[in-house]
Amino acid sequence: MAYDVIVVGTRVAGAATALLLARRGVRVLALDRARFPSDTISTHQVQLPGAACLRRWGLLEPLLAAGTPATGEVRVDVDGEVLVGAFGEHDGVDALVSPRRTVLDTLLVDDARAAGAEVRDGGRADELIFDGGRVVGVRCGSSAERAPLVVGADGKHSMVAAAVDAPTYRERPAQTFATYGYWAGAPLERGEMYLRQGFAVASFPTNDGLTIAFLSAPLDAFAAARRDLEQHYLDRLDECGDLGARLRAGTRVERLRTTPDLPNRVRAGYGPGWALVGDAGVVLDPVSAQGISNAFRDAELLADAIVAGRGLQPYARRRDRAVRPVYGMTQRLAELAPSGRDRRLAQATAGRPAASSRLLRVFAGVDPAWRLLSPGTLARLALGGPSAGKAIHSRPRRAA
Repeated sequence: MAYDVIVVGTRVAGAATALLLARRGVRVLALDRARFPSDTISTHQVQLPGAACLRRWGLLEPLLAAGTPATGEVRVDVDGEVLVGAFGEHDGVDALVSPRRTVLDTLLVDDARAAGAEVRDGGRADELIFDGGRVVGVRCGSSAERAPLVVGADGKHSMVAAAVDAPTYRERPAQTFATYGYWAGAPLERGEMYLRQGFAVASFPTNDGLTIAFLSAPLDAFAAARRDLEQHYLDRLDECGDLGARLRAGTRVERLRTTPDLPNRVRAGYGPGWALVGDAGVVLDPVSAQGISNAFRDAELLADAIVAGRGLQPYARRRDRAVRPVYGMTQRLAELAPSGRDRRLAQATAGRPAASSRLLRVFAGVDPAWRLLSPGTLARLALGGPSAGKAIHSRPRRAA
């Protein structure tokens, strides 16, 4: 069979790309070494922009029907300064979702198949095929598949990106390591986030009545922490008010997941016969939990560019423009050092629903941080004036 596009990797970025293209009549082959349902390391959070993508694709309702809780309200604790707020509406949604990857990835893969994409589980792509410097296909063991475009959706250690020597625009070494676990019998009324000197914790409801508690800690503490990872994890939870006690009132199920492999990198989005989506192109520290939403955004932008047939430069340009403020916010959060300004902002925002909503929308990637964190906005919040919840709309000289 002749293919128009070959997608390497069928996690959130690859499966979404395949389904969006197949729905529009593009002949797609999608390959992944995994067999689904399959789990993977993840923050689980699909922020509001990502949930809006799922709604547009007709997949949000099936995800909710699979028992995935929606979280519209979050409690944020910045070094003891606490606010509670709701996200408000964004593009038809007003809540994030935190699905298990066994649920989300399988839903996307099944929908890609239903749309007409050929999805090969256990279909490892070994190397790219080149013709005169252009990618023209993929070699899978003894067989070869060809297409005018190969999409690398194969994660932060992308074979596709390495094979084409994709240029790196910006890069920062890993600053943190992540650990998370699942808890039964410890339901949450809302999502909870804790920013402390030296670590951050996020806890949200997920599938099967479970609660996920996710810890980000400094990378230089990893060697010591892994000697007794569970104790390190529990000790940090105990520094988050009564969260640790509430979780231990239930039961931790499954093993703890942990990884120090958390680079920050933005690669070129396309080249002759190739394109990158998701972590293959943009990978960020999970402290900001933007990865899944970024992957959905990339898939939608790339599918639009492919179908339009006017080249891939518009995809790369729009992707890079969207990434810039999120990259800056993520690097700031990954320092795990809330400042006095952060505490003052939380204190001034507490009890002001509109201002709390704006802060949560920054965390969710809906609004850029400069709209809330300008000196003028902070001053109005501190004074409690009538426009305290409003944003500054003048753009800074240089984006973060």
